[in-house]
Amino acid sequence: MAATSDGRAPDQGAQGRLYLRLLALAGLIGIPVSVAAFAFLALLHWLTAFVWEDLPDHWNLDPVPWWWPAPWLLLGGALVALAITKLPGHGGHVPIDGLSADLVPPSHLPGVLLAALGGLPLGVVLGPEAPLMAVGGAVAVILSSRWVARGPETGLLGASGSAAAVAVIFGSPLVAAVFILESVGRAGLRPTKVVLPCLLSAGVGALVFTGLGDWTGLAVASLRLPGLDPPERPDLADLLWTIPLALLIAFGVRQIHGLGRLLLPHATRRPALMAMTAVAVTAIAAAAYSLLTGRSPVEVLLSGQDELGVLTSGHDAPGVWALIALLALKGLAYAVSLATLRGGPIFPALFLGAAAGALLSGLPGFGIVPAMAAGMAAATAAILPLPVSAAVLITLLLGSGATGITPIVLIAVVIAFVTEQLIDRAGREPVPAE
Repeated sequence: MAATSDGRAPDQGAQGRLYLRLLALAGLIGIPVSVAAFAFLALLHWLTAFVWEDLPDHWNLDPVPWWWPAPWLLLGGALVALAITKLPGHGGHVPIDGLSADLVPPSHLPGVLLAALGGLPLGVVLGPEAPLMAVGGAVAVILSSRWVARGPETGLLGASGSAAAVAVIFGSPLVAAVFILESVGRAGLRPTKVVLPCLLSAGVGALVFTGLGDWTGLAVASLRLPGLDPPERPDLADLLWTIPLALLIAFGVRQIHGLGRLLLPHATRRPALMAMTAVAVTAIAAAAYSLLTGRSPVEVLLSGQDELGVLTSGHDAPGVWALIALLALKGLAYAVSLATLRGGPIFPALFLGAAAGALLSGLPGFGIVPAMAAGMAAATAAILPLPVSAAVLITLLLGSGATGITPIVLIAVVIAFVTEQLIDRAGREPVPAE
């Protein structure tokens, strides 16, 4: 191909102009996508508060009784089953497969919304990040269809829309952009082309989201971990205890995934029945936790995003036996939800990792902050094949004063990720014939 007088290929300038046009579209798309994401999260927050706070207060049910989750979970299971069996797209991505960056066709959006808004606020043990990504990507595709022909450019703008949608739920547009970039890299897109649109769209989305929150006064929660005072640097004991904790969490995640994988074929054949079975198991787990510990059954339910503060609440934090029961029963509910229901896999794993860290923080020399940081980092890295995203998320979650804990986070991420990959590879290797 002949070069022009300035040494560039003839189409290089056109490609540069096309990329600049896509970059501008990504920034513009971040505005309506963030509005749609705000509406989704505001409705999700209102429904959750109505079911688990407003109604119990209205009927003088304080604390929430052990039987309260059952009818709501059964209703949620029925709505999720309806979305899976009757609407296009089967309610969205199956969470046991991780966090998908694949584009969701606009025709699938009603099913995704019904499964998310019907299940998540009614007690399903999954998070809102996967539906948010689907909403952001689908809205971006709808808005860009008039300006961009369907192809690689559509995928790029869809990834940018997903980044804008999930920017606020992680508490930082940087975390959202890293998650999207690492996800699309595994999906086959070129991260070097996606990085600027995702960063721009996530930044614009976060700004608009913050402005909408201030303007409307609506409380839309993002991921926060209150009540911790990080040390300036970890002790040697913290570093040493991080290794077995990360190994233990990777093994625990493998058990959760193993149970989910056993249920997945049944969920594929009988989705409605398995969805109802999953919410029934979740209701029984929540009731058992409440009856055994005297604590609220809500701690076993939902994504765990709003319950992280329970683990750091001082006098009201769960004791050792309550933490053991919480890990076992919420882990069970999480496993069945991963295979049969719809939502995101990150937040419950993060909560379970924090609970495991809180439980083992009683070991000699193991501080509560390093233990919870290591637990969250290990759980996030083990549940998703996205180690960089896990490290960035936990580091930013701990706040600007926790830079000294970064070595703990990185060690836990690497150990948990490598352990999970080795276990997974060993499980997939064929057994040699005798």
